[in-house]
Amino acid sequence: MKRDQLYWFTWFVFRIGYRMIGRLNHIAIVVPDLVAAANIYKDSLGADVSIIHELPDHGVKLVFVELPNSKVELLHPLNESSPIFSFLERNPMGGMHHICYEVDNIYKAADSLRGKGAKILGDGEPKIGAHGKPVLFLSPKDFLGTLIELEQV
Repeated sequence: MKRDQLYWFTWFVFRIGYRMIGRLNHIAIVVPDLVAAANIYKDSLGADVSIIHELPDHGVKLVFVELPNSKVELLHPLNESSPIFSFLERNPMGGMHHICYEVDNIYKAADSLRGKGAKILGDGEPKIGAHGKPVLFLSPKDFLGTLIELEQV
């Protein structure tokens, strides 16, 4: 292999091997009143806000606040069995719930994370998320106290 080929091969392997996450997809905020929260973003901040989406498999209803470079996801529990319900009980005013990063291959990302000892929440297998794409959640204990969502793009 020639020297310039070795340089590009090393650069490519380094990029693929060490840079798992891509762009920030969204920040999720749990809110006590979804309609009121959507109106704050729409009326006070002038943001484009989606209609309300219900995701029974995830136990939430949500709206997307569309930004030029990302999204904010406003979440509210569908019922008391929702995982978001207990968060809202502990934080009655709501608050940031998770941050979502994009990945090219969620299965490769999951394998790499497992190999590094990170805990994938749930059964460890990707589920279809709010955007209709596979997602995984990573334990906050492994990521500086922050719940991380990975979404395949």
